[in-house]
Amino acid sequence: MPNNEARIQEKQALVNKLKEKLDKSVSAVLVDERGLTALEATALRKLMRESGVEYKVYKNTIMRHAFMDTPFAALDAYLAGPNALALCYDDSAKAARIIGENLRAMKALEFKAGFVEGRAYDAAGVLAISSLPSKPVLLARIFGSFKSPVSKFARLIKAIADKKSENA
Repeated sequence: MPNNEARIQEKQALVNKLKEKLDKSVSAVLVDERGLTALEATALRKLMRESGVEYKVYKNTIMRHAFMDTPFAALDAYLAGPNALALCYDDSAKAARIIGENLRAMKALEFKAGFVEGRAYDAAGVLAISSLPSKPVLLARIFGSFKSPVSKFARLIKAIADKKSENA
């Protein structure tokens, strides 16, 4: 009996650790990686690690207990079959983007669901999020669009001033 109790305590520790990670994360992406070759799985884990995304396969019961009474509980409906969980702590679309970039090369990899910025998404929603550019790229585009009209206006004023000085 003590052996069974030790296993329960060990599983509870895993649940608590995952809950702590979920509390810190800004996004979670649930994927089915069944059918990936060992090389593909290793490459994907390496990409995730290098990008600062935590990627791990958990038992569904561990995830189900960790999701309980949290906003991530919406992912519970997708916990069937083997699942890997990608957690990101800084850029909410980063995990989805990395997986999305590898979907074509890794045919067996597929999105199941995700939780981004306080909202749950199905596979189609996570796929849409995966195509979003990173936050710095989006900000650069916004600032570039602000800069363009101002630059045109400045060139127009300069041209008018140059023309007046030629006529004078």
